[in-house]
Amino acid sequence: MANVSHGRSDITSHPDVSEMRERYARMLGGRDVALVDGPVFLLGLYCAASPWIVHYSASQPALMTHNLVMGIAIGLLALGFTRAPERMYGLSWAMCAMGIWMIIAPWVVGTSPDTGVIINNVVIGALALCLGLVCAASSARRTPMT
Repeated sequence: MANVSHGRSDITSHPDVSEMRERYARMLGGRDVALVDGPVFLLGLYCAASPWIVHYSASQPALMTHNLVMGIAIGLLALGFTRAPERMYGLSWAMCAMGIWMIIAPWVVGTSPDTGVIINNVVIGALALCLGLVCAASSARRTPMT
């Protein structure tokens, strides 16, 4: 029987090594904030589930729907950041705006929110704002000024 297993070899001798490195760099798109994608997704997941976690789904039905929709939107942004970073990191400013909106939403969308609801939305909003600023700063640093 023939030995078809190939031992580990150094890739520098591969004839297409420069093309593979260039393709890999292009695929990553200069992703220096790749570690932010996971926390953004988890934040969106928590935002969507927070009415049931903090137990205000019955007392604040409008805010429950609002947080569910905003959580899905934040989660979709995170998936977009992961799938097409070179196109989506321009929307990191939208995440900053969503964070500010989450901070003021209990008073605009809700009806006489209690302290738990306010703290929940302020924390979610502050985290979304901070993560959006990190993504926006990274995007601005990578984009060449023309």
